[in-house]
Amino acid sequence: MRTFTLEEAQSLLPVLESLLKRAIEGKRSAEEVESGLSEMARRIYLSGGMRVDAGKVAGLRAEMESHVRRVRESIAEIDSIGVQVKDLEAGLLDFPYRLDDQVVLLCWRMGEPVIEHWHPTDSGFKDRQPVDERFHRRSASGNRPN
Repeated sequence: MRTFTLEEAQSLLPVLESLLKRAIEGKRSAEEVESGLSEMARRIYLSGGMRVDAGKVAGLRAEMESHVRRVRESIAEIDSIGVQVKDLEAGLLDFPYRLDDQVVLLCWRMGEPVIEHWHPTDSGFKDRQPVDERFHRRSASGNRPN
């Protein structure tokens, strides 16, 4: 597992935020198309059937699949960097970080200007703690990726 220094994680934030926005927008767009298809199916059911433009439906399904593919590609790109997507809706990412003899997770949420929190690997967002001097010392002394 790759680990990051605090500075490395910070430097990745602009790229990661762009990828997260792309994934979130793709997810929302897919949900809108899916909602439209569901509404169409509901209207057909309630009316006892009606004429459907199969080409339009196929186009909407292809559009939805395109949005879903964009989401998957964005998440895969984040994952390939070594960063963990914890909650897409919240834009929540974790960066593995070696603190002494254990790996912890630097925790960042989209909209935060810098990484200011961390938590153990066996807990999550609700257990975030402020980044303290240990992280700044470790980064300066060479917390190198594995």
